[in-house]
Amino acid sequence: MKTAEKRARELRQELAHHNYRYYVLDSPEVSDAQYDRLMRELQELEGQYPQLATPDSPTQRVGGEAAEKFEKVVHRAPMLSLANVFNDEEFSDFHERILKLSNASDVTYVCEPKLDGLAITLRYENGTFVQGATRGDGTTGEDVTGNLRTVRSLPLQLLPQDGVKVPPVVEVRGEVFIRKEDFKKLNEKREEEGEPLFANPRNAAAGSLRQLDPKMTASRPLSIYLYEYVPTEGMPSFETHTEKLEHLKKLGLPVNRHVRAKGLDGVRAAHEASRKGRHELPFEVDGMVVKIDEEDLRKRLGQVSKSPRWAVAYKFPPEEESTLVELIDVQVGRTGALTPVAHLKPVKVGGVTVSRATLHNEDELRRKDVRAGDTVFVRRAGDVIPEIVSVVPSKRPADSKPYEFPKNCPVCGAKTAKDDEGAIIRCTGASCPAQLVEKIRHFASRTAMDIDGMGDKLASSLVSNGLVKTFADLYALNKEKLLSLERMGEKSAENLLAAIDRSKQTTQRRFLYALGIRHVGEATAKALAESFPEVKQLYSADIDAITRVKDVGPTMAQVLFAFFQEPQNRAAIDALLAAGVTPAPPQVTTSGPFAGKTVVLTGGMSGMSRDQAKEEIERRGGKVSGSVSKKTDFVVAGEDAGSKLKKAQELGVRILDEQAFLKLLQGEARG
Repeated sequence: MKTAEKRARELRQELAHHNYRYYVLDSPEVSDAQYDRLMRELQELEGQYPQLATPDSPTQRVGGEAAEKFEKVVHRAPMLSLANVFNDEEFSDFHERILKLSNASDVTYVCEPKLDGLAITLRYENGTFVQGATRGDGTTGEDVTGNLRTVRSLPLQLLPQDGVKVPPVVEVRGEVFIRKEDFKKLNEKREEEGEPLFANPRNAAAGSLRQLDPKMTASRPLSIYLYEYVPTEGMPSFETHTEKLEHLKKLGLPVNRHVRAKGLDGVRAAHEASRKGRHELPFEVDGMVVKIDEEDLRKRLGQVSKSPRWAVAYKFPPEEESTLVELIDVQVGRTGALTPVAHLKPVKVGGVTVSRATLHNEDELRRKDVRAGDTVFVRRAGDVIPEIVSVVPSKRPADSKPYEFPKNCPVCGAKTAKDDEGAIIRCTGASCPAQLVEKIRHFASRTAMDIDGMGDKLASSLVSNGLVKTFADLYALNKEKLLSLERMGEKSAENLLAAIDRSKQTTQRRFLYALGIRHVGEATAKALAESFPEVKQLYSADIDAITRVKDVGPTMAQVLFAFFQEPQNRAAIDALLAAGVTPAPPQVTTSGPFAGKTVVLTGGMSGMSRDQAKEEIERRGGKVSGSVSKKTDFVVAGEDAGSKLKKAQELGVRILDEQAFLKLLQGEARG
């Protein structure tokens, strides 16, 4: 047994070393066959002695048990997103801002390929990988530790080089992606098995990492590169980003390739070289990430909103090819927008085969005058979405005719209508199958009917399984129907049914907002509820009566009138009322600290969202304004409050911090 234990330890160390040589240094010392022999020997040993199988063993990458859902992970430091620049002039503006903000004469940058994958964060404790999560909204992501363990280029145990010490905690950020060759093989295999093909490596990588079954993730050829770390105790400080990346490599981590560039000219040269060599890279890129190298300068520059001031994504210009438009049809999106789509003779654009291209909307279709049979130039906008740039008039067939946009939705038959800017044509049907998932999600959202637990995935599952075809079908769900859904547990079903039942008692404002009428936000829904306390009053309201509602102009009045005249929409509302949904008319509050007051919200609060704060103020008879003036009664200043707080101080407006605001809401403070 001791001999087997010693040999297993040796094999784990040897295989980890070869993984490091292969994935980090790109300099393997053994052939694939030799590596496989070592792996088989370790598998046989662990099979004979199961107690020898450690969590960080390379044999454990096959994936564990499937999860019911991903747990949430709050990031210890925000995962920021990058602002984009698309040409030399825009990058020059970015560079000049850096010089101005830093009072420097020049700046050194680090340039990295902008990987087209999924951002992740990894955490190691005492050198062992313990947790990994997606970026999510930048503050909270999803725990995908089990899936990340299956990624072969991710070290399960850090292998420090050159005498580098491993601190107690190492936290790093990077990108999961699929290499071009691996993506090609993956799609070839799916085609052989009759599975639908992945559209691009980015979608394939993101979908693979977010599989609930790690074994499915393990079957996908994912790779990983790292490009940043979160400062932790015991981790040395660095003067430059370059030094930091070299240190991460010495910890045995796979670091994204990078070059240093001095000033504007250096970045221009690096960007040109990167653009020309993009197709030689083993993975898809859509630009170059440019970061300031000096760490101290980064700290001084900080961030704006959710993006750092010290970095930018310098996108590549799109590539164009010519091809033939075989036909044009219309697709109905999740929000009811009718989008014309050109079906093309397949052509390779930027290394990707393109067979369809968006024409955006009717106005764009008319402006470019694209017709079936036309020869057109196609590009991948932002190197992602194919679009038609222009038509070649000299090659147009003599019998070609302009495309006629449908007057009725091609999916449900409801009338179509242009939005108030006249650019987008939308289906007006409340129960249109093409947009039902999005409508159900909106209907159930917190500021609408507030059905807790009804997210995108569940809404999609209910619709795809035929359990929900209209809003009212939600109120006909029962435990038996819900338990027929994949990964729906009994407790979850009970909680959802309870939330649906609670939503029956709602307000007229919430009900009107939940219907998803185009351009009807919370404020308009509130104004409508005050003018029409009962929803059926809107059935007989003419355009003049609707126009008299506060902040409702002639165009919006026409949209509202058309919505309530559409038989499909009336049927949906009637069915909801028949199902027991009871919208209560608004109640006017004339007393209390917020009654008749104008309040401005600025900064973030930990106790509630800005939407919740707004609703609480309005429920107490107050009005929430977007700007500070002498007429403002209160300014509620949360974390990172900006110019509104400063203006309130200048005008002498009363300022409430979050604690004082919450006390005032609860009636524990006076005046």
